[in-house]
Amino acid sequence: MSTRTQVGIIGGGPSGLLLSQLLHLQGIETVVLEKHTRDYVLSRIRAGVLEHGFAALMREAQVGERMQREGQIHEGFFIAHDGVRERVDLQALTGRSVIVYGQTELTRDLYEARDRLGGLVIHGAEDVTPHDFETAKPHLTYRAGGRQQRLDCDFIVGCDGSHGVSRQSIPRDRIQTFERFYPFGWLGVLSRTPPVSPELIYASHERGFALCSLRSSALSRYYIQIPLTDSLEEWPDERFFAELRRRLPQDVAAALVTGPSIEKSVAPLRSFVAEPMRFGRLFLAGDAAHIVPPTGARGLNTAASDIYYLYHGLLDHYRDGDDRGLEGYSTRALARVWKGQRFSWWMTMLLHRFPEDTPYEQRLRQTELAYLFSSPQALASLAENYVGLPF
Repeated sequence: MSTRTQVGIIGGGPSGLLLSQLLHLQGIETVVLEKHTRDYVLSRIRAGVLEHGFAALMREAQVGERMQREGQIHEGFFIAHDGVRERVDLQALTGRSVIVYGQTELTRDLYEARDRLGGLVIHGAEDVTPHDFETAKPHLTYRAGGRQQRLDCDFIVGCDGSHGVSRQSIPRDRIQTFERFYPFGWLGVLSRTPPVSPELIYASHERGFALCSLRSSALSRYYIQIPLTDSLEEWPDERFFAELRRRLPQDVAAALVTGPSIEKSVAPLRSFVAEPMRFGRLFLAGDAAHIVPPTGARGLNTAASDIYYLYHGLLDHYRDGDDRGLEGYSTRALARVWKGQRFSWWMTMLLHRFPEDTPYEQRLRQTELAYLFSSPQALASLAENYVGLPF
């Protein structure tokens, strides 16, 4: 069976859904192919610090109402080190803030918006394969409901993550990858307890990194750095919270309210970039093209900038016959991607402990933190990157 649309999107996560919603509002047809069920997509627990530009893009997509109502505006965050807690005042340094709003809720809003507009999201799409994307007539094949299907389209956008088919469809001699693996992971715990702080606390400690985050006034998300060799079974709740307390300043540790975890997972840390991000009429976006460590909250936000560039490039193509945005997509997106990579790498190196650290490197880290809070210019640079560089 064969059908046709203007833009075929592989991946029904937030990037694919956001692009579909934005294009639909401009009269551009899309079909989203997602191999998992909606429930599976909505079960994934991810970070939820949205930079200024992402929040504006959600509002433009007419899906920002609940985000504005329930999301928490954060005008700053804390970095704890050497037993003290120092605040980075985002509002004072940049005139901007961030919104804490869980990625699960954001994705739910996008699904509901697609439903309202009658957007076509096909779940259970198996064996999705892009074809002829170096020609003027690309198409996708997939299986759904036990039947082989074909989707003809003008363009294909791969929003299917790091292990998806989009990037794997590119001949290896056409793509260059840059990668770094970190020798530790983040053990994350979600609990129905009041957050220990109304703003995020990033903690640098000799025992390792820790992060106090939140999803709401009654839902806390905490992380600690652990070796990659550790398993979840080695970290019952009691051990996790005891270790978290050790890595926090005494006043914060004393105020920590603990409770049973309702979700617990280990995330390895990795940096990855694929270049270029365009191959004829196939475009890569989000995790299909790049991954950052969660330190600094750049992953979802960098994906949003990809969608911004693609959306405007496709809009110019269909509205004005102007292909300059699509032709320059990879160069423009990668320029911002690498800035996000730099910031995430810097935050990760600054706040974590590495197995191979020498006393010299440990002292340098202490000096870097001391310098950061002694220099208005250094703090302004940190804040500028945290709230999000311009698209």
